[in-house]
Amino acid sequence: MADDMVGLSGRVTGTVGPGLVGEVIVRIRGGAEHFLAYPALGEQRPLPVGTVVTVVEHLPPRTVYVSAAYVN
Repeated sequence: MADDMVGLSGRVTGTVGPGLVGEVIVRIRGGAEHFLAYPALGEQRPLPVGTVVTVVEHLPPRTVYVSAAYVN
């Protein structure tokens, strides 16, 4: 189950960044669910609300590590 989420896309709903616990919404299991989110290793800048992210790690039940899906 934990690996099922790796690679899924989501959107930041609460700023994710170093020293912050943010929140993302991810489409999974036929719906959309909220997860607590931390920046992936090496992600140095904050990811503001609305940023599209990719899940790089899932710690059940409700925690994910994410990185920006697109680089500006």
